[in-house]
Formats: sequence, C-alpha cells, structure tokens
Amino acid sequence: IVEKDRFQTMGDLRKQWTESGVETSRATVYRRVQEMGYRCRIPQVKPLLNQKQRQKRLTWATEKQHWTVAQWSKREMPKCLKSSVKYPQSVMVWGAMSAAGVGPLCFIKGRVNAASYQEILEHFMLPSAEKLYGDEDFIFQHDLAPAHSAKTTGKWFTDHGITVLNWPANSPDLNPIENLWDIVKRKLRDARSNTLDELKAAIEASWASITPQQCHRLIASMPRRIEAVISAKGFPTKY
Repeated sequence: IVEKDRFQTMGDLRKQWTESGVETSRATVYRRVQEMGYRCRIPQVKPLLNQKQRQKRLTWATEKQHWTVAQWSKREMPKCLKSSVKYPQSVMVWGAMSAAGVGPLCFIKGRVNAASYQEILEHFMLPSAEKLYGDEDFIFQHDLAPAHSAKTTGKWFTDHGITVLNWPANSPDLNPIENLWDIVKRKLRDARSNTLDELKAAIEASWASITPQQCHRLIASMPRRIEAVISAKGFPTKY
C-alpha cells in the first residue's frame, strides 16, 4: 500500500489496512511504516497564496531576516484562536505563548467578534503578559482574522500601549503556535474524551504539560522560518 503512494496520510493507510482485513491501531501503522523505511506525510493544509500575498510574505520575511532569537523572544501570542480536535464534543480555545512558556487557556462559547475578542484580550491576554513578561515590553502577534483586524481592536491595543507585529496573510508556517497546537492535539489522541467536561480537562492537562523549553525551541525556529520563506520566494514552506 505504501509503495503505491508514499504520500498518503496515516489515516489513509490505516483505512486501507482495515479494509484488507487487518485490525490495528494508528500507532502500529506508523511503527510498521517507519520500520519499512518509508515516511508518511503528516496531513497539512497549506493556504493558497496569490502573487500579492506571496510578495507581502517575502517582503515581511526580508524585513525580519536579521532579527535575532532574542528579538523574537519578545513576541507574545503567535496565534489566538484554534479549534480543538473533534471528538464527540468540540470546543474553541484561545491560548497564548512566548519563548518563556504558555499563558492561561480561555474556552470560548459561540462565535468570536471584535467585542468578545477584546474581552479575551482584557481578561486573558493581559494576565498572560504579566505572567510571561512582568514589566518588560513585548510585541503582540496575531493573524488577520476579522476580529483581530477590526478598527476597535486596533484602538484597544493603542489605548493599552501595546505594539502589534505586522503580519502577512495566510502564513501559518510563520506561526510557531501552530506547532504547539499540534503538540496539544497529539497528547489528546489517547484521552478518549466522551463529554465536554472531559475534553476540556484533557485540553487543560495537555496545555499545562507544555514546558518553557518547548516554547523557546519553537520561537528559536523563527530565523529558519524566515530564511525558508525567502528561499521559497514567498511560497508556503515546510513549517
């Protein structure tokens, strides 16, 4: 099965294996494939970038090309909103990270608009910044979701004296917290959460297990991500 298509996902392989009459776990599929000397593709949705977006990514990366890890370490919150892995229940979660570690989680009910996002910033981002940076200055980063780019949200940051990092559209590969969410999801695979409370508890436990060292390693990858974007002339990268 692998020899026919070496770029299948683990889910694809396990499905075909099961259809052939073999009952096995995802972990066993992964182990057997690795023993065979092949490498399966990790599912990754890469955004479709138009020429203008690629140029903006390239310009952004070129501007940040000489930033040091110390400079990137002054950045907080590489991402704000992310859906959890879907079990019988699902939740929307807000989380923050920096090179020093993670802040508290916020479980969100309903859709996020500018007003509710600013409430999250007020009650969760500011305490996170206090925990992670104390009195030191920091740069806040989030993507270009409508609630993030709203004029009232921009005014909120201005009123609070917080610098926001300019950000190119469709650039999850430049955002280390995407990798952090993947770590959280992997930890959740064996949780077997059947209720909403169980799922929330599993997410909180997984988030709490993330170490400052893991966060620092992800932030330290930023210079490599920048170089990758420049080398790819603005196209999506392996990150």
